Amino acid sequence: MMPENPHTPKTPARVAVLASGSGSNFQALLDAAENKQLDADIGLLIVNEPEAYAIERARNAGIEHAVINHRDYPDRAAFDRAVADRLCQYQPDWIVLAGFMRILTDAFVEQFHGRMINIHPSLLPRYPGLDTHQRALENGDHEHGVTVHFVTPTVDAGPIIAQASLPIHENDTPESLKQRVHILEHRIYPHSLQRLIKGQTDFNHAMRNKPVFFTEAELLDRNLD
Repeated sequence: MMPENPHTPKTPARVAVLASGSGSNFQALLDAAENKQLDADIGLLIVNEPEAYAIERARNAGIEHAVINHRDYPDRAAFDRAVADRLCQYQPDWIVLAGFMRILTDAFVEQFHGRMINIHPSLLPRYPGLDTHQRALENGDHEHGVTVHFVTPTVDAGPIIAQASLPIHENDTPESLKQRVHILEHRIYPHSLQRLIKGQTDFNHAMRNKPVFFTEAELLDRNLD
């Protein structure tokens, strides 16, 4: 049975977000916090791409952002140290990867063990890595989906917090699947982070228990709390 509070919750939780692109999941988290559906103080955005639209989202929300361009560093380890230094200055309770397109070093992941989560566009363990929508279609899958999981040194292999599935339609393309999965992502990510903030799950609990699972209809129709 799941403990009521695997760890002592702290609200509002200090949250830092790492992104590389448009930041639509970052925006979903901002909106959830603004609408009092997420007990989070999202106070820092770190991006590795200077032209990422996520920066504009941070500016619009009045949130501090830092551009740490991976091209300015000789190797992954040096880049990760720079990101870690900035995170340590902010001292977040949770670190959320929102389309952060960098593979993190083991040292970085271990430094923030149990406090960093990611969202992946497939029903892990199926299709870790890239091109998940294309791979699902090529394999003739009947369902696809999204996974929220803790980050571990092995890419896309950490304990799963929550998943949501959707049926693959006969006329689906990689792009249409991407758009449908994005809708699920924007619902399940704030919900999953809120569960962590409220102390309803943690790394060890996720290791031992099955994840929360939603169908597309459940995730879109329910008032998640």
